[in-house]
Amino acid sequence: MAKREHKRSGLDLPAELPMTPMIDVVFLLLIYFLMTLQPIDIFAHMDVSRPSQERTDREFTPPPNLLRINIFHDGITINDRPVTRPDMERILGRLAEIHARQTVLILTSVHSTHDQLIGVLDVCSLVGLTNLSVVSTN
Repeated sequence: MAKREHKRSGLDLPAELPMTPMIDVVFLLLIYFLMTLQPIDIFAHMDVSRPSQERTDREFTPPPNLLRINIFHDGITINDRPVTRPDMERILGRLAEIHARQTVLILTSVHSTHDQLIGVLDVCSLVGLTNLSVVSTN
């Protein structure tokens, strides 16, 4: 039988690479790295402040309660008591004199206006309360 000669066209086709051995190598490398991985113990490197063993004679004073200011579309409440703007300035002024670093949580409803929030923030700034948190509620 005569062998046929294949005529080559002007285009060279790229050689096909078998994918199965490459995938096998990737899986073997993955297994190798997973087996040799030594996770870092994060908790061993954390700095934790521990109280000293010495007893102190100082009297423990609990921090003041959280002050909650709710802003609704029809008014403002401090710790669930409705107040007017002059009353709010007076109450917050007294609280700032007692403890200026008092935590103030300002809760705004969806229907309250930005003017009301800015007014409350202005009063807090005026009386010297600096530890403020603003949260929007439904």
